[in-house]
Amino acid sequence: MNKPVLLVIDDDAQVLAAVRRDLRARYRESYTVISASSGEEALATIRELKARGDSLAIVISDQRMPGMQGNDVLAQSRDVYPLARRVMLTAYSDIDAAIKAINVAHLDHYLSKPWDPPEEFLFPVIDDLLDAWQAEYLPEAKGLRLVGHQWSPRSHEIKDFLAGNLIPYRWLDVARNPDTRSLLDAAGIGASELPALFFEDGSALRNPEPRQVAERLGRSLSATHDLYDLVIVGAGPSGLGAAVYGASEGLRLMLAGSRLACLDEARPKAERSLAGCAGRFPQLAAESWETRATGWPRGSRRVS
Repeated sequence: MNKPVLLVIDDDAQVLAAVRRDLRARYRESYTVISASSGEEALATIRELKARGDSLAIVISDQRMPGMQGNDVLAQSRDVYPLARRVMLTAYSDIDAAIKAINVAHLDHYLSKPWDPPEEFLFPVIDDLLDAWQAEYLPEAKGLRLVGHQWSPRSHEIKDFLAGNLIPYRWLDVARNPDTRSLLDAAGIGASELPALFFEDGSALRNPEPRQVAERLGRSLSATHDLYDLVIVGAGPSGLGAAVYGASEGLRLMLAGSRLACLDEARPKAERSLAGCAGRFPQLAAESWETRATGWPRGSRRVS
């Protein structure tokens, strides 16, 4: 699991480096310290963290920056990470800005520049804020996450595909899970693009088909060889049982199914391979390939 993040924002490169250095010296064992030189860059970083499922513990922002001001950055960060603590760096003349940030961005603390020595003016404040955050926060959802509506046919189709392939994922219902809105907003995904499948690297597929999911996960969608000793179309319990027996006999086999592969694309290849098998083993040509409840293809013969 990735460490929670401490995000520092300042357009002054020297101040940014000083804050980053002090925070890393004390908190690098338990937290990841990252920085941004503008409000726009900071918000893009926050959205990326949300899409990846990383936790954000504290946002420390300067107030006077070109473009977006610090209080605006802190206010918008609250929409994505409502539990993250928000701290403003201010000069003595910016007390009015700090008061505005308290009212608008629900500021947790403000620090006056300079904060030297950090052991007296910086670390005690950050320690208290981190303790309060640790007491409230819940770990962000990580790994494969499927966001959609409960009664959506496409959502059920993707859930069925993932479950059928034993791929672990987390289902997030947009109507019941309040965190889905910030996740979708951070990724720029609208309601018409659901369901959305989020990957651990932060990327997402919008309203995907099972084939797209299979390709993204690196699943095989085509046959590797032109000729097989045994082709099983249908990857249910019977088909899987037949595959186990065929493999135990040392046969080159292919198992094609709507979950393990895209059946429409695999069927022509399977039919050609069946024809090839019939040419090599005439005793298979006149037999039916329907399955019994036992899982062994009716009429199949041991081939040695």
